[in-house]
Parts: sequence; C-alpha cells; structure tokens
Amino acid sequence: MRSVRLPEDIDKELESLANQKKVSRSDIIKEALVEYMAKEKKYNKPFDIGTRYFGKYGSGEHDRSVTYKSRIKSKIRDKRSD
Repeated sequence: MRSVRLPEDIDKELESLANQKKVSRSDIIKEALVEYMAKEKKYNKPFDIGTRYFGKYGSGEHDRSVTYKSRIKSKIRDKRSD
C-alpha cells in the first residue's frame, strides 16, 4: 500500500470526478497509473525513440563501418604521396 500526497486543487478535482463517475478516488488513481506506465513502457525504449532518425542522413555507403580501416590507409597513402 502506498500513500500519495496531492496538492489541494488536484485533490478537489479528484474528489469531484470520483463523485461524478461514482467510483472511488483510488480507482481513478489506479487507472491513471496503469495508463501512464503503459505509455512510458511504449515510449521509453531508446531504440524506438530514435528509429525515425536512423539512416535519415546516411551517406549512401552501406559498408562504411566495415571498410573504415582501408579508407584510413588509403588517405594516409594519398597524403604521403603528395
């Protein structure tokens, strides 16, 4: 069991809503927490957050991470040949 302290204005709104819906304040708080946690689980994964940006500004070269050593060696050779 947990206790939650609410500011007076929120507590009054909660009480009013509970009376209108004819449910307990605890039920409203539980429902709100379940929705909040589900939303956080959905959006809190870093990969999911960044998915829309992955590859957006790509170079078009799909093997850059594999060929970086050969590109560096080539640049060093070109620099020494100048």
